[in-house]
Amino acid sequence: MPTLSNLYLFAYNSLQAFGWAVCLSRILSDFISTGTLTGAYASAGDLICLLQVSAFLEVIHGAIGLVPSGMLLPLMQWGGRTNVILVIVRQIEELQESPAVFITFTAWSLSEVIRYPHHALNCIGKCPYWIVYLRYTAFTVLYPTGESAEMWIMYRALSYIKKKNLLADVLFPSFPFLYHNFLSVLLPTYPFLWLKLYLHLFKQRQSKLGKDHEQKKKKKK
Repeated sequence: MPTLSNLYLFAYNSLQAFGWAVCLSRILSDFISTGTLTGAYASAGDLICLLQVSAFLEVIHGAIGLVPSGMLLPLMQWGGRTNVILVIVRQIEELQESPAVFITFTAWSLSEVIRYPHHALNCIGKCPYWIVYLRYTAFTVLYPTGESAEMWIMYRALSYIKKKNLLADVLFPSFPFLYHNFLSVLLPTYPFLWLKLYLHLFKQRQSKLGKDHEQKKKKKK
């Protein structure tokens, strides 16, 4: 029988999966109806912000040992996405209709409608192999696509941030430090930070799919 912690994780991951499925549906519906890439934020931005804020629970899950991922990698992913959606896109209206936002949101949504059902079904021990395969294969395309679009957003944001002096009075009123300077340093280092997570997923893929392949061969024998 699933433990209480597994039931909680099943509920959490199921709700996230549903939320991201709604986001993906809204983004694609807007694209089909308008034929443009400019409506992703208007159609799904608020919900994505909510889902992203609530995803901080995954950092806590790792920190307290509820899941074996630890807290560093979930924190890196949560921090990167939160910076893009809440600090940049939500605050800079000029970027909200950018094609980069459409690409980012689509890549995120596709990733999460695979990842969260995988986690949820694992909690109850009933995850089919095709979901496992998708979980450890789709990221090879979706992650670099999403990260490239995030960098595109950050690069385009630099001029607006400098012009508006974004967050200078909110976060750094007593320090000679501007969010523009932080982002200027973050941008060239972003691929190296992202690469750590990407390579970690490849290690997981090799371990998980290799193990499942061996188990299937044994069953056939």
